[in-house]
Amino acid sequence: MPEDIQQELALTAVRYLVQLVNAPTVPDIPPELERFPDLASLRDTVVALREHLVRLSKGDLSQDLTTRGFMAGLLKSHLANMRHLTWQVEQVSQGDFTQRVDFMGEFSKAFNNMVVQLDTTLSNLRTTEEALTELTVSLRHQVDLRNSAMEALRESEARFKYLAEHDPLTGVLNRRSFLLLAETGMKKAAHRDRPCCLALLDVDHFKRLNDTYGHLEGDTALKHLVALATRNLRKSDSMGRYGGEEFIFFFADADIEQGWRAAERIRAALAGTPVPLKAGPVYITASLGLCVIMPEWGAESRGAPFLQKVISMADAALYRAKQEGRNRICTAPVSNPALLVTEGIGRNTDAPVQGVAPIESPTTGPDPAKGV
Repeated sequence: MPEDIQQELALTAVRYLVQLVNAPTVPDIPPELERFPDLASLRDTVVALREHLVRLSKGDLSQDLTTRGFMAGLLKSHLANMRHLTWQVEQVSQGDFTQRVDFMGEFSKAFNNMVVQLDTTLSNLRTTEEALTELTVSLRHQVDLRNSAMEALRESEARFKYLAEHDPLTGVLNRRSFLLLAETGMKKAAHRDRPCCLALLDVDHFKRLNDTYGHLEGDTALKHLVALATRNLRKSDSMGRYGGEEFIFFFADADIEQGWRAAERIRAALAGTPVPLKAGPVYITASLGLCVIMPEWGAESRGAPFLQKVISMADAALYRAKQEGRNRICTAPVSNPALLVTEGIGRNTDAPVQGVAPIESPTTGPDPAKGV
């Protein structure tokens, strides 16, 4: 073969190999080179390497390279390293931070540093999480303690409030709390243009009961009275202990007849139900004084001084019930207490009330035969 033709074939072969390596697609072998089998074999090897490199560039590590040779061997080694590295990454993702890489130069150093850093970071996170968990448990405990303390405080406040407002023996309102309630009740009644009543009750011959059966049995009698009276009160009515064996009642929305009937229910229940003392059942009675407060008397003056005058009038009526023979109800005159001089009102005097005719005979209220 002439030398110039050989040179031309050599140049064509070189150009083809350059295209085979650099072109994005595999070029066809020139016809004039097809008669060289070594070139065709080289072409097949390069094509196989190209295809393998394309798969690697896309992250496909599943295909095995069957081509032999130095470059193929290097690619196979690289494929094996990449597969092992992939497995190591999976192990790290599952928490195995002992994995180390020593076959990829600078990448190995970076990978190993990353694994160490991940291990350290997660270890610190676990420590922080444990500390936070302990803190959360502690905080919950503190919250529980605080809630328990707050509940105990609320219960204590409620208990002390109850003790401050109620009589410790009988459980009804004490004198101070009752007077505040009655003062408010009188004002509300005036604003609603409704009458209301106030009554004082005193147990008859209570000293005789104490002297005969003892003070503890006297306490039993007072509790018995409160239980009976409470069962015979309306929801709108109130009861308080005024002192000793004296009790005081406020009947809301009650005129003089309704107030008398409310008082009579209490008197009759007490007179008809014996006290269960240790020595046996004993009957006791009570006397009551009743005073009505009319709506036309206004609300402006119904403060503590007004209430004291009402109580004084009820007290005078109670005294008259005692004088009449006890176990009965007497009513005070229907007169505006704000216009009265109360110095003459009391259980130890028969002096007339200024502006009111002297009471010549106690008023015992409506005829009990009419029913209560």
